[in-house]
Amino acid sequence: MKPVVHTHPGTTPRRGSAFTLLEIMIAIGIFGLVLIAIFSTWTAILRATKVGHDAAASVQRARIAVRTIEDSLGSVESFTANQQYYAFLVDNGNEASLSFVARLAKSFPRSGRFGDLDVRRLTFSVEAGIDSPRELVLRQSPILMEPDIDEREHPLVLAKNVQEFSVQLWDQKLGDWTDEWLQTNQLPTLVMVTLKLSDKPYSRTPTEEITRIISLPSVAVQPGWQRPAGLPIQQQQQQQQQQQQIQGKP
Repeated sequence: MKPVVHTHPGTTPRRGSAFTLLEIMIAIGIFGLVLIAIFSTWTAILRATKVGHDAAASVQRARIAVRTIEDSLGSVESFTANQQYYAFLVDNGNEASLSFVARLAKSFPRSGRFGDLDVRRLTFSVEAGIDSPRELVLRQSPILMEPDIDEREHPLVLAKNVQEFSVQLWDQKLGDWTDEWLQTNQLPTLVMVTLKLSDKPYSRTPTEEITRIISLPSVAVQPGWQRPAGLPIQQQQQQQQQQQQIQGKP
């Protein structure tokens, strides 16, 4: 026997408008898929942004490093009579280094630490770092002085993830580039610096390579040029010995 449905005159029976459990589950599933798609897209955007920023930072750091070397080589200084203080040293290989004396501008990095001591020895070298297996670092010290403990232990890091740092010098006698410079009491006319970096600490593939050929605008000052006019060489040598004794040098 069917149940009797009572209705008011002029109205029709109403059906239930609630969602079924299946419909709710389907809606939740679709919403979850939309959230996953949004999250995946956002994660990809963040990852691509980080990669782009890291690559741009690596390129900028490489350019700053090479520019620092360029600026310092453009101010190189050497005196033949005191060559033990002004030697131009180059060492290529796995732990490459470049060391020389230059008269630096006040705007040069870390110049504020040295005050008016503008003539300093610069040493660019590749060493193992904390965040990178190979870093290009810069140490500075005023001429006739050793680097202090802060400069030794906390050098200026110019570039990270260094794949290669090489220095070649123009040999006028050979008419070709050489990676050895035995005439440490002379200045080369041209220096070619190559810096290769990667975007990952342990990657073996360089992602950035910069090569610069730098012309040195100065030459080593000869002993005769250092001697004041009319001053005998013997007297000049005596004055140099007195200066060395005052500075604590043998």
